[in-house]
Amino acid sequence: MSFGPSSLTQLRWRRRFRSLIALLLLAGLAFAAWIWLPAPAVTVPLTHVIDGDSLTVKQDDAPLTIRLTGIDAVEYRQLCTRAAAPWPCGREARTALEKLAGRGPLHCEFAAKDRYGRTLAACRTAPFPDGIDVGAEMVRLGWAIATSDAYLVEEAEAQAKRRGIWQGEFAQPADWRAAHERPAAALAPPDA
Repeated sequence: MSFGPSSLTQLRWRRRFRSLIALLLLAGLAFAAWIWLPAPAVTVPLTHVIDGDSLTVKQDDAPLTIRLTGIDAVEYRQLCTRAAAPWPCGREARTALEKLAGRGPLHCEFAAKDRYGRTLAACRTAPFPDGIDVGAEMVRLGWAIATSDAYLVEEAEAQAKRRGIWQGEFAQPADWRAAHERPAAALAPPDA
């Protein structure tokens, strides 16, 4: 007398288990592809350069603020020191990005949003896809520091050739922002 499941029932459960494992593997592969594959690139018209690592573009007839990924540029109001004298390195960083981006359009790969609601993106100039990587070039020209391993070579070159902010002394952009934080009322829109 047999009290266990029949061999036909065991076979059905094994098939279901294998199907479940296969489904989980496929879901895992789809998730990995979603995480690691680059985001689709979009061509967007440039409308305004804010500072050395932020700009405004137009997407679907609406303005979109982009923060370039992998870099941190000196802030627009930031001063650096060169030959013991202050100079407006933040304004020069913005001018460098304006020259680099030109009139646009830019070819951008959107990532996520930062805590300020800006879209994080890697952007290239025309012709696409062989245009200049804007973030890499800002670091290579010495107007931004690398915040990812992707631009460490460009940063070392700028530092060795004393380009941009590497001509003198400067506060790290994140440290400068922390020391010069604007009150929340100053950040609110005028109609708020």
